[in-house]
Amino acid sequence: MTVAIVDYGSGNLRSAAKAFERAAREAGTDARVVVTSQPAEVAAADRIVLPGVGAFADCRAGLYGVPGMVDTLQREVIERGKPFLGICVGMQLMATRGVEYGIHTGLDWIAGDVVRIEPQRQAGQDHLKIPHMGWNELSDLKPHALLEGIQPRDHAYFVHSFQLAATQPATVLGLTDYGGPVTAIVGRDNLAGTQFHPEKSQATGLRLIANFLRWKP
Repeated sequence: MTVAIVDYGSGNLRSAAKAFERAAREAGTDARVVVTSQPAEVAAADRIVLPGVGAFADCRAGLYGVPGMVDTLQREVIERGKPFLGICVGMQLMATRGVEYGIHTGLDWIAGDVVRIEPQRQAGQDHLKIPHMGWNELSDLKPHALLEGIQPRDHAYFVHSFQLAATQPATVLGLTDYGGPVTAIVGRDNLAGTQFHPEKSQATGLRLIANFLRWKP
């Protein structure tokens, strides 16, 4: 089994690759992890991971700037149904559009907009800073193969100022709280995305990655 981590000039790809290699080793799977900017290698993979760090528009420009990559993702993920995981801005790119620094279309795999987090001030608390950065608890987890063994109040590591506001509540698989509910996990069919970084989320992240490697949607 081959896992392709898409390289389009955004994200700490070595960190992600190391986490996937470790999870595969600990889960006893025979997964081979490749970091690639070649659409042909993505097409040949069994599972596809799209990381992303930075602004939606920049990441979108980077992804669409790799000749043939978006067409390959559309064919392999949507038409052929390969398991797909988006991470941070890679998850946000699954949305219909992003509204950071203008309106930019996304892949439109998860209906909704990527909007700025607007934490509400709570009694006795200082105003929460943007970006939302650091460890936070997961909540409102829906039953899903990727979340096997992950419990509400397990912690994950977040770094972001925007979130995917999904149009269909059924596509939101989990939340976190940052002055109000914030989308943490989305998914439908063979697609899933995490706003947090599983490669930085220690036990919780490794468990989710191992679940992804075994996932048969």
